[in-house]
Amino acid sequence: MRVHQAYRYALAPTTEQAHALASHCGAARFAFNWGLGLVKAALDQRAAEKTYDVPEELLTEIPWSLYGLRRSWNAAKGTVAPWWTDNSKEAYNTGLDGLARALKSWAASRTGTRAGTKAGFPRFRSKHRAALSCRFTTGTIRLETDRRHVTLPRLGTIKTCESTRKLARHLERGTGRILSATIRLAGGRWLVSFTCEVDRPDRVPARPDAVVGVDLGVKALAVLSTGEVIDNPKHHRAALRTLRKLNKQLARRTGPRTPDGGRREASARWHKAKAALGRAHARVVNQRRDGLHKLTTRLAGSYGTVVIEDLHVSGMLANRRLARAVADVGMGEVCRQLGYKTGWAGGRLVVADRWYPSSKTCSGCGAVKAKLALSERTYVCARCGLVVDRDLNAARNLAALAARYEHDVAQSCGETQNARRGAVRPGVRAGHAPVKWELPSGRTLRRKPEAV
Repeated sequence: MRVHQAYRYALAPTTEQAHALASHCGAARFAFNWGLGLVKAALDQRAAEKTYDVPEELLTEIPWSLYGLRRSWNAAKGTVAPWWTDNSKEAYNTGLDGLARALKSWAASRTGTRAGTKAGFPRFRSKHRAALSCRFTTGTIRLETDRRHVTLPRLGTIKTCESTRKLARHLERGTGRILSATIRLAGGRWLVSFTCEVDRPDRVPARPDAVVGVDLGVKALAVLSTGEVIDNPKHHRAALRTLRKLNKQLARRTGPRTPDGGRREASARWHKAKAALGRAHARVVNQRRDGLHKLTTRLAGSYGTVVIEDLHVSGMLANRRLARAVADVGMGEVCRQLGYKTGWAGGRLVVADRWYPSSKTCSGCGAVKAKLALSERTYVCARCGLVVDRDLNAARNLAALAARYEHDVAQSCGETQNARRGAVRPGVRAGHAPVKWELPSGRTLRRKPEAV
């Protein structure tokens, strides 16, 4: 099975190499801002020409695509950026490509062809707030034979903080190919990510016929239909005391803003305090990412079918009482990781509809409660008298939901190994079936929920 997979490594550059890395990222930001200024000027000129009834074919051309932006950049780079030879051409292409994608998203959002939150018109990237990132797609991109160094275009050979043997083995066997490399500054550390095309062996979960329902929450990170409860480590909550202390230290330093809102040169201690705060936040992110990866890997490798809910995470984040706790869990990241890991492990992911009443439904008799307050942590069925934990009841309902439609999937595509690999993406609207299957042939199977 050939998949696209990323390998990320921390770099240990010298002082000169760190300056070169920052220069490439700054060049990408400069090209983005230059292209955006060119597009806005062309839009204003085009609007003015329309007021004079200029024919459509004579209006000013707008460099909207990546090809048009690169052509304009190559014609003007000697004037607007005489120092452009100091960096790789890929740095400027990174900024222009990001602008072209942003313009395309904005246009698609306006016409309604882009799903999700509406994308706004691109804005200029600030030198002090923009993320430092640059992507290389051509040139010398390789891993050195000692597995402790990587080579990038114009940047040369840079030492890594860890061994690159996992990716090096794929390259040596011929089962992997590097497509691109992206450098990024995160938490005070330079990182490089290699996007690769890798041949992964076909796998089968440890229990291919087993079904597990996963109910994500705040009190517990996840409750499985088997009765297992995965505790929520609450990494951000544990680090709040340290984060508050570092924020106060940063506020006492001489920052880049004056009390009246003007600009000034920030002190060295302000930069030091800001770097310490960034490292503290990065530690929380890494701890959360490590725990979620371990959980999703274990679920995908143990069960043939994993059932989760299509949670409205952005809506939960709008609740100011729950926003911090919900963000600390990373529910959306769990769904994203399960989406590709179940396919890699030879399993199947089932996503229940967002409006499926998994918590209100009795896992014993199927009765549905009209209302169930969030404070009620124990589910008590008035029909059969079942008393069970609320989250465990929801997890059992999710597992039963997959078993209910097992017969329909078998009739549609056959009970084959490929049928269990179909990953399901969230996005079922209200009024549709409580579960959506994505079949290997591209066809989908939906059924209306049974009347209660």
